[in-house]
Amino acid sequence: MISLTRPRSLAPGNAGARPFSTQNACPKFELALPADARRALTAAWLGLALGALLASGLFSILLVLSRTPQLQSLFPVADFFHVALVVHVDLSVLVWFLAFGGALWSMSGGLRGLRVAWVAFSLATAGTGVMMLSAFIEHAPPVMANYVPVLDGPMFITGLMLFGGGVVLLCVRSMAAVRPISLSLDGEGALRFGLNAAMVSTCVAALAFVVSWWQLPPGLDTRVYYELMFWGGGHVLQFTYTLLMLVGWVWLASALGSPFPLSPRVVTVLFAIALIAAFLTPVTYAAYAVTSVEHHRAQTLLMRFGGGIVIAPIAFALAVALWRQQVVSASGAPLRACLIASLGLFAVGGIIGFMISGSNVKIPAHYHGCIVGVTLAMMGMTYRVLPLFGFAAPASRLAAWQPAIYGVGQLMHIVGLVWSGGYGVQRKVAGSDQVLRSTSEVAGMGLMGLGGLVAIVGGVLFVVVVAQSLRSARHR
Repeated sequence: MISLTRPRSLAPGNAGARPFSTQNACPKFELALPADARRALTAAWLGLALGALLASGLFSILLVLSRTPQLQSLFPVADFFHVALVVHVDLSVLVWFLAFGGALWSMSGGLRGLRVAWVAFSLATAGTGVMMLSAFIEHAPPVMANYVPVLDGPMFITGLMLFGGGVVLLCVRSMAAVRPISLSLDGEGALRFGLNAAMVSTCVAALAFVVSWWQLPPGLDTRVYYELMFWGGGHVLQFTYTLLMLVGWVWLASALGSPFPLSPRVVTVLFAIALIAAFLTPVTYAAYAVTSVEHHRAQTLLMRFGGGIVIAPIAFALAVALWRQQVVSASGAPLRACLIASLGLFAVGGIIGFMISGSNVKIPAHYHGCIVGVTLAMMGMTYRVLPLFGFAAPASRLAAWQPAIYGVGQLMHIVGLVWSGGYGVQRKVAGSDQVLRSTSEVAGMGLMGLGGLVAIVGGVLFVVVVAQSLRSARHR
């Protein structure tokens, strides 16, 4: 998977030479966009990722309209709110994150097997389209399972399998075409190691899904069935998302011009720890039955171990790099804003995770913080990648404010959930089913709703900023 080549500086003819000169004591962590056929493949996956994020925003609007009494009868199924919620979550997390990962994997990988990579993209795109269409065509009951909510019907499941198959095929192809990483471990090599580790964890997650499906006994309740099926692999996917976010953090911090205080070797070791945690997943499957409480707890502990050890030192180094940054250019301001918002929201989500007790809305507050942290990192990487394709770098005041607006809205949303969770408001319910008894509970959920609206504005502004950049192509 990861081959090592001997650097020229250590070759016999270069005795006494050092891998890094004094001038490069703090090497830059950069990812280059190839000028060959991989450029189009990267653009295709990035387009799928941005399209999924835009579509998830449209489904969030349908969420609101489906709860409006005068408009409810216009939708194809009575419970279209939960149908739209399932598709919205899968588009805004599963498809957006993994398709963006596909863009990074295509960008950092080799040229071997490009036809296979395009087949993988076609499968993933078709699967995404089928999942969206199933919301309007297939009257399948929604199942709000953790990590991968589904519509329990053949059309949606087929779309989900097509998308997942496309992503796994891309990962397998990319691992077969991986470029060698030099023993000198420069900044680019460290980032590519992190992306390679994310590919491996994605394949481990797919294997976990298959094993869970194989081991589940027949006759289970639908909700229990999908919960157990996606629990183990869903936890492993968190390693993929986290690794992609951490690669983005390091890359963006270096792009701002402030030296990242960790060496490429240290960063690589931290990425390797997350990879080891993903590799331990088969151990939990061998030791415990998928339906056991022990398996449930083992996967949770594994995620805390693998994530906690890796995230903390990189987050601290990122904070130091941002603190040292004195002057930020107009094009760097949006990157810095994305980094600060991503770090802050992810930290809030992590802290809330230690406050969870019982099944209430503190749980969605926890994963909303973490998910939004990843999303903001990917928004920043989008701003970083666009100039590499020849488009204008987002450098407007609007681009600099967009991450702040989106982040503040999501923070309000999360605080409202934590506030309401403290009063025992249950998760995965809406409307009168929430049973809001006190003014404080109503105020907490009201803050959550207001924050959601502000976040939607921030999401729309992201689309506007990207559109402005696409219209302002530079002529070289």
